Amino acid sequence: MAEIHDIYTMNTKELTGQRIRELRRSEGLSQEELAEKIGISSKYLSSIERGKENPTFDTFIKLAAALNIDLTEIFNFSHKGKSAKELRDFISGLIKTGNEEKLELTARVLKAIYM
Repeated sequence: MAEIHDIYTMNTKELTGQRIRELRRSEGLSQEELAEKIGISSKYLSSIERGKENPTFDTFIKLAAALNIDLTEIFNFSHKGKSAKELRDFISGLIKTGNEEKLELTARVLKAIYM
């Protein structure tokens, strides 16, 4: 039973770390910049992003604040495992509701990815 729990915990930690990396990059921050903002070392942040650490709740709160997001967004993995059509629809919906600042950022991110 412990083995199943360990596998689940490991996967959740990795998903959470990947999500933090995605959110950090979407804000255009390096690991060093984000780590400095929340008062941890960049080495520790790197370990969090790789799913190797168990951050405290306070660290999650600081991460959310520094990334300008709601805390729950760190644990939002709903975009994982979606089909291309579902992802296009999801992105389209976000674009339709975005303000000018968010649309400009979206355009820069997409350009960086596809260029």
